[in-house]
Amino acid sequence: MPMMTFILTMSFMFPIMGLAMHRTHLLSALLCLEGMMLALFLSLSLWANQLENMLFFSIPMFMLTFSACEAGAGLALMVSATRTHGSDHLKNLNLLQC
Repeated sequence: MPMMTFILTMSFMFPIMGLAMHRTHLLSALLCLEGMMLALFLSLSLWANQLENMLFFSIPMFMLTFSACEAGAGLALMVSATRTHGSDHLKNLNLLQC
């Protein structure tokens, strides 16, 4: 496995491990998701650069745009959950409660 592929794979796997192990706050979960999206952005950018085709250069920008929209929606949900539940702890966010 080339070194760059290993680095990009590990930069994607570390946020997955962080999401699986540290599930206390909603903000830490959102940061892990953002780290995964940035690793995907780097991978797609390098892939488009290796192919040297003009059609593939817009794909990383579309993904980065959707990632920014996802981050904005996630932060809005975190703010509304903090206002209604008092904290951003994931154990307090039970869907069965009113």
